[in-house]
Order: sequence, then structure tokens, then C-alpha cells
Amino acid sequence: MKTYVPTLLDTLLALERAALGRWGRGDPSGFLEICAPDVTYFDPFLTQRIEGLPALTAYYESLRGRIKVDRDEISSPWVQAMGDVAVLSFNYQAVSGDDGMFWHCTEVYCQREGAWRILHTHWSLLANGA
Repeated sequence: MKTYVPTLLDTLLALERAALGRWGRGDPSGFLEICAPDVTYFDPFLTQRIEGLPALTAYYESLRGRIKVDRDEISSPWVQAMGDVAVLSFNYQAVSGDDGMFWHCTEVYCQREGAWRILHTHWSLLANGA
């Protein structure tokens, strides 16, 4: 009997899907729990990079309860890895009611103390779902 061994892509996508599931219910803690203390974050709605988990927590707390996603989809996921660092990129569609938003996402993960943590996040919004 063969045993399935999850790939790094499977592992990172499971982390993303769990965090995005919580995000879509207005709970940003799913992402905060998997971020490194020295995380950096680029958001298309902010003019500056967020630096560090305390600053990201403050920003995400301002969004708590305000996000609602009825359905979503990750497409074209790709992972590139070197040692204890992995770059996960994917396209993301989030739908709430009749409105949909299309995104590109890049997450840089690092492995610390046996767990994968987000070291850097960059979300960019696609105009008109292009």
C-alpha cells in the first residue's frame, strides 16, 4: 500500500486555505497565527509597507468583522523553494454577493522551529478581473 506524502505546495496551500477561510468570515487571526514576528506586508489599499507582527495585527484588527466572502477560489498555485524559504504565488478570486474581486498573491514563507511562517505578503488587485 502506498502512503501519500504531502508536497510543500500541499502544505502551504493548506495553511493559506485555512487562513483565507477564517478571513472570509471576518477573522484575520488565521493569518496572524501563521506569520513570523518580523513579517512584512504590502496591501494595495495602503501607501506604505507594514513592518512587523504588531503593526500587522493592528491593521488586521481594524478589519475584523468587516470582511465577508461567500465563496473563493485559489488558482494557478506555484511554489519555489530553497532551503528553509519558499515562495508561494497564486491567483485568488473572492466573491461576496454579486461582487467579485480578483487578486494576485505572493507569500514568502520561512521555516522556523519546524513550522512554516509567513515572512512577507504581497497582494495586488486586478482591475476588472483581468
